[in-house]
This record gives sequence, C-alpha cells and structure tokens, in this order.
Amino acid sequence: MSDITIPNIQQELNLKKLELSALLEITQAINDNLPEGALYKIYRFTLLAQLQISRLVLFVHDEKWECKVCFGTEQDFTKHELPEAILNLQEITRTSKLSVEKKWRAFEIVIPILHNGKVLAFVMIGKIQPYYNNMEALNFVQTVSNIMLVAIENHKMARQRLAQESIRREIEIAREVQSMLFPKALPNDKDVTIHASYIPHSSIGGDYYDFIEIDADTFVFCVADVSGKGVPASLLMSNFQAGLRTILRQTSDLNTVVAELNTLIYRNAIAEKFITMFLALYNRKTRELCYVNAGHNSPILLHENNTHRLLNEGCTMLGVFDVLPFMSVTRITVPEKSVLLCYTDGLTEVFDEEEAEFGIEGTIRFLQRNKYLSSKMLHLQLLREINLYNEEAALNDDITLLSCRFK
Repeated sequence: MSDITIPNIQQELNLKKLELSALLEITQAINDNLPEGALYKIYRFTLLAQLQISRLVLFVHDEKWECKVCFGTEQDFTKHELPEAILNLQEITRTSKLSVEKKWRAFEIVIPILHNGKVLAFVMIGKIQPYYNNMEALNFVQTVSNIMLVAIENHKMARQRLAQESIRREIEIAREVQSMLFPKALPNDKDVTIHASYIPHSSIGGDYYDFIEIDADTFVFCVADVSGKGVPASLLMSNFQAGLRTILRQTSDLNTVVAELNTLIYRNAIAEKFITMFLALYNRKTRELCYVNAGHNSPILLHENNTHRLLNEGCTMLGVFDVLPFMSVTRITVPEKSVLLCYTDGLTEVFDEEEAEFGIEGTIRFLQRNKYLSSKMLHLQLLREINLYNEEAALNDDITLLSCRFK
C-alpha cells in the first residue's frame, strides 16, 4: 500500500494508548462470553470510540457473506453483495485500486481477515484519521478483528458441540428405549425353542421382534422392519409395539390384529414411513401355525427332510393404505423337528465382489447344511457366513434374526 502517512511521536503514543484500550475492551467482551450480537456491537463501538474510525462495514462469511456491522454510511450495505474484486483480496488494499462501483468508494481501505489461510471476513473503513493510514495501525485493526471473529467462530463451534452432545444423548435414550421393546425372555421348553439376534447398523435401528404369551397353549411371535432409520423409525416402532400388545389383550384373531395395526401406523406414521411385518400365532397342542406376512421378507420353514416352504401369504405393508386392499390368514400344521427362520432384509441384501446377492437362496442352503446346530450357534454361524460372503462390505442395514425350532 502506498500513500502512507507517518504519525509523529505524540500521535503514535496516542495511537498505542487507543489500541491498547481497544484490545482490552474486545478481550473483556470475549472473556465475558457475550453472545454474538453483543460482540459485534462492542466491536463497532470500539472502532468508533477508541480508534476513531467513523465509517465501517464488516462482512462475515457465515454459510454465505453477510454484513454484520454497518455504520457511518449513507447506504445500507446489509442489502448489498460483496463485489468480486473485494472477494478476491488477500491483503490490505485501497478501494481506489479496485474496479468497484461508486458506492464502495465510500470506504478508503479494505482489510481481509484471515485465519488458517481462510478469509473469514472483510473490514472496510472510511473517514479515518490521517495517521491511521499507517500500515502498522491498519494491521492492528486486522488483528483486533481477527481476535473477535475467531472468538465468535469458537463460540459457534462450542454451541454446535453442545447441540451435538444433546442429540447424542437423545439418541442414547432412544436406543435404551428401543432395547426395552425386545422381550426379556424367549421360550426353550419341550415344545419350542425360540432364539433372536439383533445387530443394528447404526445406534438406532428400525428392526423389531417380539414374543407374547396368549395362554398356556398359544403364543404370538413377530418380526418387523420400519422404513428408514434413526429416532423417527424408533418412535414408530415403539408405537407399533405398544399397539400390538394392547390389541392382543383384546383379541388374538389375526385378521383383526393386523387391520388395527395398519390403522394405527397409517394414522401415526410421519412422512412416507411404513412397516413390513411377519406375525404368527402358534398352538402348542394342535401344532397349528396361523400367520400374516405384511410385505415382509418370507420366513423359511425348513422340514427335517430338508424341504422347505416360504411363508409369504398375507397382505401389503402396513401404513400405506388406510384400509388394507387385501389380506389373508394362512393356517398350516408344522411337522415335528422343523425350523422356522424369520429375518429382516439386512440379512439377505448382502453382495459379494461380483455383485451377486447372498439372498434367500443362500440362506436356505445355509439352513439345510446347519439345521442341527443349536439356535444360538445357528445365528452366530449365519452372521459369520454373510460376513465371509464379502469381507470388504460393511453392513448397510440392521439385521434381525428370529428362529423357532419346533420339537
């Protein structure tokens, strides 16, 4: 920069006093942890009163360029966008050297404020004291501005960290609530052994399984999957679980249960959320299994002779229509020593390096090879199998397994 006025000794002494006072004022405001708006006001007052700069604008990049301080000008610069010639600056420059509109020549000097090589803001000053053309004095304005803006940036980051911590805690609570939805105990007796595994892809998933005793002879079990993930999916699943248990206290007729669940989800789901579900009622004495598959992955019923049946009859997914367009309850007699595997799509939608899906065929072949494993080992080995199917691939969805071994 040229055209620099060199202050005399007395002016320089006065300048240093003003600068020290300005620095103390800004530092005190920062230490008092004042909000962003208050810091800008103190900054404006400090430059006006302490440094005797009577025309100033401050443009700060906060997602976009915004004019945060404007005083001593005829124009309202909060309504103007910075010209390209100013946006390209990296050092203190006179506006007379820039190709800008006349309104920007209300300011004599543009001071870029940089931090870690990034331009945070532009300070433009005009009607300044002659001795403030001194480069050292202008560098001080740059330094004070930098201290204030970095402090504001740090405050903003601190607020973001607090907000993120609050969200993290909310997610933690939602995950705890979700874990409470799962049954505390599953039967392992002379008639059946039921075992379940849940592997979430994220901290909160949309998968769900349940076991509900109706009476000494009958029980209901269920596997479901909410579209989407996160807190909304968890809340909808919580609503679903409460609804299922409430309805089953009144009736175990699957036609009624599924129709009422659909109404519940249709009325309470937000955005385009829906639920797929496999719901079954089993009678220990008659060995009759009644089920409804509501758009869910087909459970595999494997017989002792290694033949199998896919349980896919029922209705469409829940929550899409106010009244289900079709529905059927299927009744089958379960042969002795059969194994039923229910699962969510996180199990079958795993691909190898050649983009071949593990799929339901891979699951059936696994069951045929390992049907005599204990329920716990069956699940562990199946999960190991899909991990080996593509060791490089991370699971991109929750996985829920529920197996029922009929004795």
